[in-house]
Parts: sequence; structure tokens; C-alpha cells
Amino acid sequence: MHVAITGAATGIGAEVVLKLKNQGHTVTAFDLVEMSQSVDNFTQIDLSDQTSIEEALKNTNGRFDALINNAGIPPRENTEQKILMVNYIGMKTFLDGMLSKLNHGASIVNTSSRAGSMWQENLKQVKRLMQLGVSELSNFVSKENIDPVRAYNLSKEAVNVLTMSRTEELLAKGLRINSVCPAAVSTDILQDFTNAFGEKVVKNIAKAGRPALPEEIADLILYLISPESGWVKGQNITIDGGMSAIITSDILNLN
Repeated sequence: MHVAITGAATGIGAEVVLKLKNQGHTVTAFDLVEMSQSVDNFTQIDLSDQTSIEEALKNTNGRFDALINNAGIPPRENTEQKILMVNYIGMKTFLDGMLSKLNHGASIVNTSSRAGSMWQENLKQVKRLMQLGVSELSNFVSKENIDPVRAYNLSKEAVNVLTMSRTEELLAKGLRINSVCPAAVSTDILQDFTNAFGEKVVKNIAKAGRPALPEEIADLILYLISPESGWVKGQNITIDGGMSAIITSDILNLN
């Protein structure tokens, strides 16, 4: 397979690349920082910059059997607009630009988050974000009083809704789309989530026994781009070591 992946240099993305190369696949990687491991093609991209996205798309040649939209940034102070741009608007722009480069039967996988699970409760705001142009984003953030934590959750809620809302359209084009929704993952940015979400992260990790390993999330992504997952379409798949089940069981007093 020829696989395109954003956010390939570190964390989950780096593990996906390693596994793909070990299996003999061709990898075209996109990231803001240079790759420390070997890939077949590398293109620098800044998903917060529309011009950078356009240039990356223009310089991307060939046909692809899978697209993995893995790039994203965590909640950090004073980054709410950039979070929404990178995690949703830039991701969507890149996705749309890559569609014509995908082979019939190709699989698209978005790296979302368990943080996007409240999309139904926040659907009106999610729809407002999804209808925005780039020039409207700053006013949206200010008007709706969005802080970095809300920006992160909202960006992932929008990814989940996009995955569902684009499923029928993409199936008509011979493509399929799914999202993976990890909880806490043991990467370099785990501390950012602990800082942002506080004690809730610590408690949830304790319930599961440990955070996920990036290679465990990578295994699910590789399954979703493989022919074996061909009937998995339009799904937002939570992978959290049992956190959601335990929390739901506690809330509903199922024990």
C-alpha cells in the first residue's frame, strides 16, 4: 500500500510509520518537523496555515491507498484558535485536497479523541464551527468564549461529526472513513493533557491501570486501513483501556 500520514514524526504517528515500513508499505509523511526515521517521501506542512496546506497538496504526487489524518495539538494556554485550526479546519482542508489522490477502495482514518465523545450534547456549537471560514475563526473563539480545553474538546467533537457526516458521500466515491478516539496515551504530550484536564486524567488512568501505549493505538489505525476492516465504515471507535465502560458502569450503578 501507499499510505499518506500527517503528524508522522512523533507519538502515535511515528509508531504507525514504523509498523508500516516494517510491513513493507510505502509511506508519504507530512509534519511540521523533520522526520527522525526514514520514509519514502516527506513534505513539511503547517496545518494552522492555509498556504502551507495548499503548497503541500500541490507538491504531493502519486496515488494513495490510505490517508491517516493524525496531526493534532493538545490544549495549551492561549492556543485555542490554533487548536481549532490544526485539529479540525486544517485537517478538513487537507482531507478534502487529498480526496482526488486516493485510489478506489482507499481508507481514511482520523485520529480523534475520547474528548470528542460529547458531540451530541454540543452539536449546535459543533455545527457552527464546521460552517466557519478561516477568517471567521477569531471572532468565533471570542464570541463563544472558548478556552484551550473547550477548543480541544470541540475540535475532536467536530472530527467525530465529520466522520459520520461524510460517510455516505465518500462511499459513493469508493472510499471509506473512520476515526479512532483514544483516551490518555503515553506520549510526550500526555503531561499537557494532565495540566489541562487536571485530576480527571489521573483518575481515569488509574481506572484503566495505565495510559495506552502509542503502538496500541497504531495497531488499531493499521487495522482500519487494512482490507480486513473493509466493512468498518463511518465509525468513531473509542480505545481507552475500559475507561468509558468503568465510568458508565459507576454512573449507572451497574455493579
